[in-house]
Amino acid sequence: MEATTWDRIGRIREWLDAEGVQSSEADRRLLRVLKIGEEYGEVAEALHGALGANPRKGASHSWEDVRKELCDVAVTTLVALATLSPDAEKEFDDRLRHLVGRISPPREAGMSG
Repeated sequence: MEATTWDRIGRIREWLDAEGVQSSEADRRLLRVLKIGEEYGEVAEALHGALGANPRKGASHSWEDVRKELCDVAVTTLVALATLSPDAEKEFDDRLRHLVGRISPPREAGMSG
């Protein structure tokens, strides 16, 4: 049986719980959410580099770097959610369904589109 995205997120969270700085549950939650900001900063740096926006550094990153950093933000966010929620997968799916529902009407069963 192949691991799902959420199985992998769970593995990362468990590894961080075991190997990370030992802290209270409240601190662990705080640190996991703050990590999202750190990862966002890395996306911003890669984007500046891909655009060559810093004249001192020039084109220091590629668009592949930007995509990788965006993936890191997504994974870090899902790990934080899994740290805060006993059922992160359901919570994420419910929220995604809600957001999609705001932009398009639900599709009727049996209809393709």
